[in-house]
Amino acid sequence: MKPTTSSYSHSFLKRSLDVIISLLVLPLALVLVIFGIILLIVPLGPKVFYSQKRLGLHRQEFSIFKLRTLKVGTVNDLAGMSPLDDDFVLFGHWLRRWRIDELPQIINILKGEMSWIGPRPERPHLSEQAQKDYPNFLDRCNVKPGITGLAQINLPNATPNENGSKLKYDLEYLEKASFWMDLAILVKTVRAIT
Repeated sequence: MKPTTSSYSHSFLKRSLDVIISLLVLPLALVLVIFGIILLIVPLGPKVFYSQKRLGLHRQEFSIFKLRTLKVGTVNDLAGMSPLDDDFVLFGHWLRRWRIDELPQIINILKGEMSWIGPRPERPHLSEQAQKDYPNFLDRCNVKPGITGLAQINLPNATPNENGSKLKYDLEYLEKASFWMDLAILVKTVRAIT
């Protein structure tokens, strides 16, 4: 049985909230991204940005944008999941700790591919694997993916190996999403990174 998806998830109100927050945050985000670029130029040269395919609304693939915090060529699915990971470039762990590496995703939000709040978008091959383990895993794609969300604030350090634990929160968000829930998640996210 398909989970019920809150009508708020596809509402004009949610889209308006995404655009308004993006425009308000954009000036500070640009400053922080430029600062991140300056820190990453030394270890990475010009390869400070990268994009990666993720699954979005209705299982449509899109390219997510991020500042690169791991060494070029890192392919391990669990790379960067530990602060002691050897795959981090100089300052990479710091940029990830403060979520500065995620700020280029404001572009994805303004393009309508993502929301501020929603299930974290997963890579297609990891989604396929998780679907085998959890038959309702791809139900997460019934809403736009988010930079932060219910799973992210409850399990901030979860890895792809913990998709089952995250799924419970993602499905709860699908069913209960509301303007007030989004605001509460945003507040908890800000508290978690400050």
